[in-house]
Amino acid sequence: MSSIKTQDGTEIYYKDWGTGQPIVFHHGWPLSADDWDAQMLFFLAQGYRVIAHDRRGHGRSSQTWQGNDMDTYAADVAELAKALDLRDAVHIGHSTGGGEAARYVARHGAGRVAKAVLIGAVPPIMLKTENNPGGLPIEVFDGFRKALADNRAQFFRDIPAGPFYGFNRPGAKVSEGVIDNWWRQGMMGGTKAHYDCIKAFSETDFTDDLKRIDVPTLVMHGDDDQIVPFADSAPLSVKLLKHGTLKVYPGLPHGMATTHADQINADLLAFIKS
Repeated sequence: MSSIKTQDGTEIYYKDWGTGQPIVFHHGWPLSADDWDAQMLFFLAQGYRVIAHDRRGHGRSSQTWQGNDMDTYAADVAELAKALDLRDAVHIGHSTGGGEAARYVARHGAGRVAKAVLIGAVPPIMLKTENNPGGLPIEVFDGFRKALADNRAQFFRDIPAGPFYGFNRPGAKVSEGVIDNWWRQGMMGGTKAHYDCIKAFSETDFTDDLKRIDVPTLVMHGDDDQIVPFADSAPLSVKLLKHGTLKVYPGLPHGMATTHADQINADLLAFIKS
């Protein structure tokens, strides 16, 4: 397997296919680089170099017990980008990966990043606070932590079978393969890293990161996202970005890059070429 070793000794697994302008994919919690299969194949066929890594504690990377926070996640990406000499790259992040991508681009991306995309992403901040009254209460995330600690295997079955892909909506076309693949990816990772990452994706404030990003950034979000509610995420992020564009997908779920891959891929390609 291809991997790099970070300064603290963590092994970060990655895929690196093709040649041309690099596109770097940042996956959501608690998944892996495999969640980008539909995008990796599509953009490889379009002549791009496609890279996706497993975040520390996730997938095939080291099951770390520490460093499971956004600063470290972004620093890991910076080490990967340096090792692979990635320049003029497009960074695409989904959900938690959107937060990771935003922090990387803001703090480490100077001279290496051409564009960024946030898909169903957690910024600016998910948690309800005095400054973010529209966020989700801490009890929601405490519930995630309890469910994970009590029975991670069942929790990781319930999420994709329900809200992640909108399979709980009337008339939804449910794919057992998609559910099984989500579960497979989740169970590959470390439970301590997954537990810690709940705090990272819910409580990290990306306001300053979004303000610092100076490359064109596309914000894509389904307005039926049951994981990262639309109203308190995408439109607020676009207001903070210097060169942000918002694209809203009526009725689409959090996992729309999987359920509606053809539509999302076409829009990503148009943005990258623009």
